[in-house]
Amino acid sequence: MTQASQLASEAVSIEIGGMAIALRTQDPPFRQLLETRYAGFTKPPANPQFEFEIDLFESRDAAPDEDLRVQRQGDQWLMRRGDFHAEWDSRIGRGHIRQSRNPYAIDSVLRIVHTLILARQGGFLVHAASAIRNGRAFLFAGVSGAGKTTISRLAPPDATLLTDEISYIRRDGDVYRACGTPFAGELARVGENQSAPLDALFLLEQGPENRINPVGTSEAIRSLMRHILFFAEDQELVNLVFRSACEFVERVPVRRLTFVPDQRVWEVIG
Repeated sequence: MTQASQLASEAVSIEIGGMAIALRTQDPPFRQLLETRYAGFTKPPANPQFEFEIDLFESRDAAPDEDLRVQRQGDQWLMRRGDFHAEWDSRIGRGHIRQSRNPYAIDSVLRIVHTLILARQGGFLVHAASAIRNGRAFLFAGVSGAGKTTISRLAPPDATLLTDEISYIRRDGDVYRACGTPFAGELARVGENQSAPLDALFLLEQGPENRINPVGTSEAIRSLMRHILFFAEDQELVNLVFRSACEFVERVPVRRLTFVPDQRVWEVIG
């Protein structure tokens, strides 16, 4: 085996939202864990946009409850929590992760890195469910208990679930696309690795009837910002994310969906 093919065999390339991140590890059981956990989102590791080398330490030495810190030093991003310490050079797209074997650690690193990438591309990760139906994507956001998991569970057979937890929003010119993610919520079900143009964002609220009401621009921006995931202590990127939220609301209808938790709600969604 050549050195190049050996390196490739040691990597798991995970593609989310069209962006591939190669994770290289010398630990075969952990590599198998990655392949299983991100099944449906893996691809051959040739020419990934970004790469990380992963070293492992024993989980008993980890403190996952420690506060998360994400800071920038020039082109270098430093990400630290009790169960991982990662460094990433955004200029060359290469980094290193030292983490416990806990798969939630690598989940967290991937989410953070994607938020940093998307912030400069006009997109974002948002705490919301999303699904595709009839070629159109729908986004469902709300506070805990508002019904993201319920609306996902009630989706009809002809709907494709992208996620019930973390939605991936990518800008493509004047169009926003919702992309599937492997970040599962209460359904414990990985989303489908598909994407579609986003038709609407629904702010969820359970009530006595199914109805849709318009939402004013200011309220739409405030509501969206509450649900966008962003972890970095960096004012420049915070400003970019806010601008992205404003531009999103200009182009994608934001509506309030009050619903009764049964399948008839999808008749009013579209």
